[in-house]
Amino acid sequence: MEFTVIDYSIFALLLVLSSAIGLFYALSGDRQRTVQEFLLANRNMGFLPVALSLLATFQSAVAILGVPAEIYRFGTEYWFLGCSYLLGLLIPAHIFIPIFYRLRITSTYEYLELRFNKTVRVFGTVTFIFQMVIYMGVVLYAPALALNAVTGFDLWSAVLTMGLVCTLYTTLGGLKAVIWTDVFQTLVMFAGQLAVIVVGARRVGGMARVWHLAEQEGKISGIE
Repeated sequence: MEFTVIDYSIFALLLVLSSAIGLFYALSGDRQRTVQEFLLANRNMGFLPVALSLLATFQSAVAILGVPAEIYRFGTEYWFLGCSYLLGLLIPAHIFIPIFYRLRITSTYEYLELRFNKTVRVFGTVTFIFQMVIYMGVVLYAPALALNAVTGFDLWSAVLTMGLVCTLYTTLGGLKAVIWTDVFQTLVMFAGQLAVIVVGARRVGGMARVWHLAEQEGKISGIE
């Protein structure tokens, strides 16, 4: 499989539009001159773009590429992890988030300082930064590896291109640019996943045929 002109066009358009969103918010409103606007989007974003942005945050390239491969190799018992999200997300949403919102703090690390002391805040911040540096390396490397496999595009050039575009729109447009870029990328992600499902099922002979083949190979597990 190789990229066609259409594929290259879509990829380039994705990068250009992501950068354009950052540029738009850099030149509109208060032009990101205040901490309130740059880090908190003036606290006036709607629930839908924020929800889609959070979804995009959780669905990194590691999940998009890794989860289908995991289920293909070992079966559908992976769905139990999705069930755990119900408990893992409902508790913070109804207990922790309301407290942070009422305190009008910028980050959870401010709460650590309020609750304990500055040492705990610094330790938590440094630990998170260390984790994210490692995590972001994997998240950038995974799609770059996929691009390299299907296009022959240089691996490290892909890493740098995606990293620079993300840095550009984040630095220019602040949190508003990040949220709306996530919304755009989430829609692209859903469209891509839907296309894979539709085309793949059609080539095999329909969803019923896909399910039958998976049952034959013993991949439908944890649902009985």
